[in-house]
Amino acid sequence: MNAPLEFSGLAHATLPAGPLHLALGMFDGVHLGHQAVIEAAVHSARRSGGIAAVLTFWPHPSALFRPDQPTRLIMDVATKARVLGTVGVDAIITEPFTPDYARIEAEDFIPRLQKRLPQLAAVYVGENWRFGRGRRGDVALLVAKGREHRVDVFSAPRVNFGGEPISSTRIRGLLTTGEIAAANALLGYSYFSTGAVTPGKRLGRTIGFPTLNLPWTPDLAPKFGVYAVRVSGAKSPRPLPGVANYGLRPTVESGSAPRLETHVLGPCPFGEGDEIKVEWLRFVRPEMKFAGLPELQAQIARDVAAVRAMH
Repeated sequence: MNAPLEFSGLAHATLPAGPLHLALGMFDGVHLGHQAVIEAAVHSARRSGGIAAVLTFWPHPSALFRPDQPTRLIMDVATKARVLGTVGVDAIITEPFTPDYARIEAEDFIPRLQKRLPQLAAVYVGENWRFGRGRRGDVALLVAKGREHRVDVFSAPRVNFGGEPISSTRIRGLLTTGEIAAANALLGYSYFSTGAVTPGKRLGRTIGFPTLNLPWTPDLAPKFGVYAVRVSGAKSPRPLPGVANYGLRPTVESGSAPRLETHVLGPCPFGEGDEIKVEWLRFVRPEMKFAGLPELQAQIARDVAAVRAMH
């Protein structure tokens, strides 16, 4: 599967020829509900010999309307593009959500899309999607304007899990309370972190548990603590089992930024500078401050044993 084309804004989007099937939404997390919308666009594009694309936005509208309390996002633009690339889209357009964009009247939304994307054949949204100035636009208006401008509109029903709708808000809550397995079930894939391994203080080596250090700073921080994880990269495409700590390392540091430290269970092929992917699987325990290194070392040994049993 080829990586999708990526464009920063509709003004710069130059798409291949063919009828365009466009999924619309913020798609933070690209969870199972989002995937239902996007996959509908992909399947229709494949049947018609057309192009499947996603139009998403950055930053979140709350950054404009509630700058003092913006919504903390599950993923950044690059991570979103990485996940969208796995569901078969041909192109990703990230439109800047600016004051001017927010002032677009709902009735003008489809005509403006057509002006930028003249091959637009159909748009795909979730059943509760809102758009336009003051969020006045809903699916009914989108259908009416689509009919007027000869653009098909498809609305995907919300996907439920455990008797409740899947939503980005629900997943954010699970991440901040450490319920990673439940979050993964709603995402449809394992929550993950990526980055280059950076040098640390090598303290882990001195107590028998060397770690791979990622100075990873997500917008929405998951609960600090110890997790069962998998680690992969160019030196090992097959994920390796590991145990990770995400947090402030209160036993050995104070006032530092959160860090993700991962200990691979078994031989570790990765080193400083290597790009790795850490998939979070299960929460083991909250981060704690210990009296000293011997107590910390003993707890890490127990964590490793627990995670080995999980794997």
